[in-house]
Amino acid sequence: MELGLKDKVALVTGSGNRVGFGRGIALVLAQHGCDIIINDIDLEGARKTASEVEALGRKALAIKADVTKVAEVKAMVKQALQKFGRIDILVNNAGRTTAPMPFWETPEENWEKVINLNIYGVFHCTKAVLPQMLERKSGKIVNIASGAGMSGSPRFIHYGASKAAIISFTKGLSREVIGFGINVNAVAPGVGDTDFLRTGNFPAGELDRAVATVPTKRSTTPDDVGNLVAYLASDIAKQVVGQTFLIDGGHL
Repeated sequence: MELGLKDKVALVTGSGNRVGFGRGIALVLAQHGCDIIINDIDLEGARKTASEVEALGRKALAIKADVTKVAEVKAMVKQALQKFGRIDILVNNAGRTTAPMPFWETPEENWEKVINLNIYGVFHCTKAVLPQMLERKSGKIVNIASGAGMSGSPRFIHYGASKAAIISFTKGLSREVIGFGINVNAVAPGVGDTDFLRTGNFPAGELDRAVATVPTKRSTTPDDVGNLVAYLASDIAKQVVGQTFLIDGGHL
């Protein structure tokens, strides 16, 4: 199906990871004709994703920025606008968790790391990108939430709470800006075989045990998430407002 995304400009945060949802989202959007701004704290990883986007025949810009820092986010958006003139699509993908443990044993430092990236990172990027969308009366914002934000997540209380906040943020912001022609929605992936779990100090076998509980008996892939994001970023979904789409193989 033609989604009408050709020559759109998309900023995807946290898209430099070699095995991550962000990279998958960036590549799927590029396959649909988007030019991509790849953001990550790992510049080398961002450049690798950029080269893959360019191999698909699209323009790419790799930018190193920590989305928890307002000044770096503003500089990133300024650089992107200087190169492309606009940002049509913002995908707030950058996120993290910490090693699983009971809430009462989780250090406050872990809460702060997760909340700063998963919540404030989304706030900072959205606030920086919105003005030019409001001026043009056009734009798509897709926030990457999580099934954990819907169900709660034992041993990952802080992570689930941060993603629940993003679901609420999506609902509220969507109603503020839809009158300006801007759609805001969210995607809530389930268990994914990405570096998010592989390098997150998870106990051995954690991923395999989680996948075993999924009715489809497979993890959610970056392409799965990318395809759903592409739909929400298209005008085919212009009547979809403030929704969070669970993509978890029936897990919840």
